[in-house]
Amino acid sequence: MSLWASKAITAWRLGLPNIIRVIFYRLSVLSGLNPVRRLNASLPTGPFFLPARPSDNPLLVGRRGWFEYSEAFGIALDTLVDSPPDWHINCLSGQKIKDPGRDWWKISDFDWTIGDIKTVWETSRFDWVLACVQQQIIGNVKAYDRLESWLTDWCRNNPPYKGTNWKCGQEASIRVMHLTAALLITRQEFTPTKGMLELIRLHLQRIAPTLQYAIAQDNNHGTSEASALFIGGSFLHKNGEESGKRWMELGRKYLENRAARLISEDGSFSQHSLNYHRLMLDSFSLVEICRRRFNLEKFNPLLYKRCGEATRWLAAFINPINGDGPNLGANDGARLLPLTDTDYRDYRPSVQLASVLFLNAQAFAGKGSWDQPLYWLDVARPIGHAEQLNSRQYPDGGYTILRNDGVVVFFRFPKFKFRPGQCDALHVDLWIEEQNWLRDAGTYSYNADEEWQNYFPSSRAHNTVQFDDSDQMPKIGRFLYSNWLQASDVHDIHTIGSVQTFAAAYIDAQEHSHIRQVELGTGGLIIKDTVSGFENKAVLRWRLKPGHWVLDRDKQTISCEKLAIRVSSSVSIVRIEICQGWESLYYFKKSELPVLEIEIAQAGELVSVVEWGLD
Repeated sequence: MSLWASKAITAWRLGLPNIIRVIFYRLSVLSGLNPVRRLNASLPTGPFFLPARPSDNPLLVGRRGWFEYSEAFGIALDTLVDSPPDWHINCLSGQKIKDPGRDWWKISDFDWTIGDIKTVWETSRFDWVLACVQQQIIGNVKAYDRLESWLTDWCRNNPPYKGTNWKCGQEASIRVMHLTAALLITRQEFTPTKGMLELIRLHLQRIAPTLQYAIAQDNNHGTSEASALFIGGSFLHKNGEESGKRWMELGRKYLENRAARLISEDGSFSQHSLNYHRLMLDSFSLVEICRRRFNLEKFNPLLYKRCGEATRWLAAFINPINGDGPNLGANDGARLLPLTDTDYRDYRPSVQLASVLFLNAQAFAGKGSWDQPLYWLDVARPIGHAEQLNSRQYPDGGYTILRNDGVVVFFRFPKFKFRPGQCDALHVDLWIEEQNWLRDAGTYSYNADEEWQNYFPSSRAHNTVQFDDSDQMPKIGRFLYSNWLQASDVHDIHTIGSVQTFAAAYIDAQEHSHIRQVELGTGGLIIKDTVSGFENKAVLRWRLKPGHWVLDRDKQTISCEKLAIRVSSSVSIVRIEICQGWESLYYFKKSELPVLEIEIAQAGELVSVVEWGLD
């Protein structure tokens, strides 16, 4: 198939309405026809909040993050002082943006002079607003002065619609959601200051004219921006501003639309990503809290059903011991509603909040940090508990989860209704209790050197087979693949006694064929890979938990602690060795890990036997 034919098919699969939305948006902004080019607003002035009353509730735990120290992408950075930060620098390198007063639409998404634009946006997501109001409520008398000082300084240095921090509608939406959450926490949603009304209004004026571009992405941009319009519009409307009703109704329309389109019946989200799934779900959670607080009409039943299934999906993918989960798909470090000092990769607070709101059940029993969002946002904790997690297949999203006595196997098979983000077909993750023994690579950065841009989404960064040094799908853009894979021979989970099996396969555009079967029993996992259709070589990779791994080439076995992997093949093994690989658990942070590579030069079957609990 020619490159142009591949691009044409990919464009068709993205959807003609979405293509039209993107083209119209870009032309309208460039030509000046889009009303976003004509926006004008005066600088809002404080006070933005009223001093919050301290609480004597012993359950409330205020965040130290973004009050005692700054953070970026879940990583603690510098110690904070009362003086405001610089809003126009790369928070990791210190490189400053030149001419920060430009119109936002004149600024490129990819500016190599400052690096990844997300490193500038991080400080302006207003995580610190939440930390400041939490600190006020637990009795820190300095927190209010800092909150007002920083908001005043931000407004002065980010005049409406000028500079990098106004470039992205989703970034503006995150600020709206964090400001509104802070109003809910301080119980000021019905007694706002004039400055807060103005600040919310000018943000909604920025978001609404470019909403169709966000909708065209079929991802978290649409859910975030619709959420901000509903939340901010409801707030303005309830406080006597008639303009808020229009934004509220627009947000409601697209929240219902996005829930129906982007969340599948099995709870899978359009983005094959654990972190973006959380971002989407947190947005819907805050929307529902605001709807209840403002005593507004419920959304349609389908929205609640889909959000409930999305909650079950995320609960199924995380480890209840530490809240972590597979490093699945793209991850830009976003974390909405950071109300706890738990690790960025601890998904339990989000799952608990969504479970209470959409399933009327606790996802986690007992008391723990996962309950802090409930306490801070005044959401009553129900008596009931969520159902026990079992092995399950998610056919809409392309996932199968096998469980057996504290062991979980995540199997990824290609099922793409929406654009894929990584070449991870037939990837397998293995977790034993809270330890991730066979693991995914993550993302690292969307604007890194070409070497890393190519590595992290590639086939070689996943536990699968790579054929002839090529990827499973060819890249035709920074975030776009062509020749989307579709799995064949997808089996149901089959159980005999304590042994569970599952299998799926694919044939790519180059006629490479890969059939993978997994068999999970007590104390062992067997993975059979049948490969054919390649010219020179097929390489099977197992990306291993960092540790002291010992390879015995004669026995074709590698071991670490009480786990071992033994490999056999129906054809000669050309090469078996431990190589250096990379993983990124946090955005813009990478580390080495060992990778077992097994290479064959002809069609055949590779069998990997993983055993644990060994003496």
